[in-house]
Amino acid sequence: MPKMKTKKCAVKRMKMSANGKVMRSQAGKKHLNTGKTRARKRNLRGLAVTDAGVVKTMQRMLQD
Repeated sequence: MPKMKTKKCAVKRMKMSANGKVMRSQAGKKHLNTGKTRARKRNLRGLAVTDAGVVKTMQRMLQD
């Protein structure tokens, strides 16, 4: 049976933390930023934890 390939689109968009959580970037900060407040853009920085409902699917996509 062949190895399972990693989904490259998932690798570019999310990563696994040291504790096994799936981390993702936050939505809503790529464009149309002039109308958003400075605080709103600042709060969208950094990574967020993926919701529990899709973690199993994301882990399967990220496995090597």
